[in-house]
Amino acid sequence: MYTVVIDGKPQGPYTLDELRKLNIKPGTFIRKPGMDDYKEAHELPELRELMGFRFQQTVPQYFASFDQRLLASAIDYFFIVLIYVSLMVVVYLIVNNQKEMLMILLSTLIVIPIAKFLYSSLAEASIKQATIGKRILAIKVGDMFGNRLSLGVSLLRNFLKIFSVLTLFFGYLYSFLNKKQQCLHDVMANTLVVKDRLI
Repeated sequence: MYTVVIDGKPQGPYTLDELRKLNIKPGTFIRKPGMDDYKEAHELPELRELMGFRFQQTVPQYFASFDQRLLASAIDYFFIVLIYVSLMVVVYLIVNNQKEMLMILLSTLIVIPIAKFLYSSLAEASIKQATIGKRILAIKVGDMFGNRLSLGVSLLRNFLKIFSVLTLFFGYLYSFLNKKQQCLHDVMANTLVVKDRLI
């Protein structure tokens, strides 16, 4: 069953057969059960087949805010640090010497940002286009049309975060000056962090 926006008002529900009789255009907003928000008719495979529409690539409408991205990153770091601490507890049980333990702890701290870099790059290039933190907040990383990134672009984007940090974090704050809420590394890599809904 489909709800259709006609003259600015939601109408329906309609069956697929009933939709044939309506003046449905590729840009008509339609929603069906299970969808969080309305989509244009050409975005639904069954309507493309029924109406003979072609899929038209559209630019994402909603962008993840700075606080959403920050919280997602904090969640990711929490899980990575949790794994690191668990491993250090195991090492502590094996190593009896406190000086050795301290040296191991200090020398392996670099593992945390490296693990975050690798995990973010792999997760954001995956089908989900998001890390655990981003998935919890229902945001994802994509190209300028919201499409899945290649691993190469994902690695580049996460590497370019160095520049966002080296600019005294202005690279992150740049998202407040950008209509698409892109950080500096997003602009440099031609990527967006998007969400499905305005709220």
